[in-house]
Amino acid sequence: MQTTIITEEGTFVMKTSIFTYTSKGLPVTAYEFTNGGPEILILGGVHGDEIEGVIAAQELLKHFMTSFDYKMNLTLVPQFNFEGVIYKTRGNGNGVDLNRNLPTKDWSPEVKTPRYHPGPAAGSEPENKGLMTYLENKKPQLVLSLHSWHPILNVNGDCYKFANVLAELTGYKIDDDIGYPTPGCLGTYAGLERNCPTLTYEIQRGQSAEEIIRIHVPAIMEALKVYNN
Repeated sequence: MQTTIITEEGTFVMKTSIFTYTSKGLPVTAYEFTNGGPEILILGGVHGDEIEGVIAAQELLKHFMTSFDYKMNLTLVPQFNFEGVIYKTRGNGNGVDLNRNLPTKDWSPEVKTPRYHPGPAAGSEPENKGLMTYLENKKPQLVLSLHSWHPILNVNGDCYKFANVLAELTGYKIDDDIGYPTPGCLGTYAGLERNCPTLTYEIQRGQSAEEIIRIHVPAIMEALKVYNN
């Protein structure tokens, strides 16, 4: 469904579409804001039990639906792992960690713990199949993946201008190494192996919705302006 939205700042188009499907066949909704310029992807809820990223993504959606003054084509998927969000689990309905399932060069079938289950094969999960198709077709200049853990801006690929704005506004440190092995992760698959710069935004786990909305959402909205140039 496509909608033309008229605001005081101008006119833009929002399209609601099915980004992919879950392991049980549920649709995963995407919101596409088209205003010309670079392609940007924002994902929330890659891990369904990291609600902080979902809150940030949903609040971004609320802002974008009322004002989108960016020269870019932005796709926002607030609940990428929809089943995980419903079940409050890290993995999807098959118990697979979607951020260990992508077909990277370092993907491993080893199941170290149930929480990090990589799946029966690299790229096996339908959620990731849809993501892989999007990356192949759109080749975004930025992938922003919203998670929660310890505060860190994990950069894979050249998105340092964007990261620097976030760091200045939040006090979070920038690092190109999350600190432990992550075979099959999005940062490696998109940012390092496919030249789609990827920033994994680890919001402080347990931070209140009010703090997320006050600190992180405005920081992301401000940082996105670097792609207007």
